Amino acid sequence: MHALESLNQTLFLLINATPETSPFSIKLATFIAKDVLMLLPLLLASLWLWGRPALRDTVLKSALLTGVALLGNWLIGLAWPHPRPFAMPLGHTFLLHDATPSFPSNHGTIFAVMALCWCFSPARGWGWLLAIAGLAVAWSRVFLGVHFPLDMLGALLVSVFWYASLSPLWARQGTALTAGLESLYRRLLAKPIAAGLIRH
Repeated sequence: MHALESLNQTLFLLINATPETSPFSIKLATFIAKDVLMLLPLLLASLWLWGRPALRDTVLKSALLTGVALLGNWLIGLAWPHPRPFAMPLGHTFLLHDATPSFPSNHGTIFAVMALCWCFSPARGWGWLLAIAGLAVAWSRVFLGVHFPLDMLGALLVSVFWYASLSPLWARQGTALTAGLESLYRRLLAKPIAAGLIRH
């Protein structure tokens, strides 16, 4: 365990920015670390409202599995509250963040679960795009000093675990859940649907 922690810290210091890092790099990493995640709800809402109806199953699956995975992360943090780099302290921090447990990364988990759900969907191109975005976010949060590299690897591993564990259940119950939500959606938004503003 000590050797793994030593490796984690060594890798972190190799990636972490320093006061000599260019301001442009810091600004770019800050945008990626904070703002790219905000695009995910917009993407899911857009795919539900204007995408192919066949994709709604994956929209709902990716949202629900992500929620379960984040709950799992919270429990891991309670059981093993690994400190963030700046709480040790180690390296340099360029992004304000509460001193919550660092392992596994919630940002990394969100993108990993989403990418898995969409890579194994009828629109796998979105999955690859989410995977690339997730890698950028993972790099940026280590670069800015709020996560360790193994926080991101842990996020990937827990995401694979939840995806593999819950996908069989989704295969049995997901169609009914999606149909129920679609029925509610069509009742609540009947007028914009009838006007052609959003898809049926």
